[in-house]
Amino acid sequence: MRGQVPAKLASKLYGAAELIADRGIADAKIDEIAEAAGIPVATLYYYFRGKEEILAFLLGDLLESIAGAVGVAISEPGTTPDRLRWAVEAQMRVMLENPAACRALVGDLGRATRLPELASALETAFHKPLEQLLTEGVDDGSLRAMPDLSKAALSIFGAITVAGLMGTLSEPEQTTEFIEQTTAAVCDLLFEGLRSRP
Repeated sequence: MRGQVPAKLASKLYGAAELIADRGIADAKIDEIAEAAGIPVATLYYYFRGKEEILAFLLGDLLESIAGAVGVAISEPGTTPDRLRWAVEAQMRVMLENPAACRALVGDLGRATRLPELASALETAFHKPLEQLLTEGVDDGSLRAMPDLSKAALSIFGAITVAGLMGTLSEPEQTTEFIEQTTAAVCDLLFEGLRSRP
């Protein structure tokens, strides 16, 4: 990017998220992105070198929102399992509040993870805070020790992301119910596992 993107322009860019989510960044033309966002093409080129940077900006902004929400959830006073549940719900809520950007992230995840700044943002947004929370749970005895907490954090992120993606397809009036039910299902899987109990 060629400098700080003004807040008004940034908010307008979300108007193009639906187009990018539906077509993918490779098939979306810059003039179509400009039209969907209501931004002149020249203005886009003033701030961005091309479509890849627009995608990177949208996804970086989404990951920043997730980082903020998860950070707040994890820092609340409570048990480790409670804070883990709140972190799951926080990420799910941000995703469902930004359905098109979320679908764009998942649709172009391979491309997005090749952008170093996004890989770093993803690490900051969820992996490191969650890995730290899992470490605290192991230390206080509320969670069992695992061979690789980093991989466990990545697996949790994947479960939430795929579940959240399904939620972006639901009706808006069902969003709260979906978040509650899916958070409960993900956390039940995390805490109880799939193995049957005798």
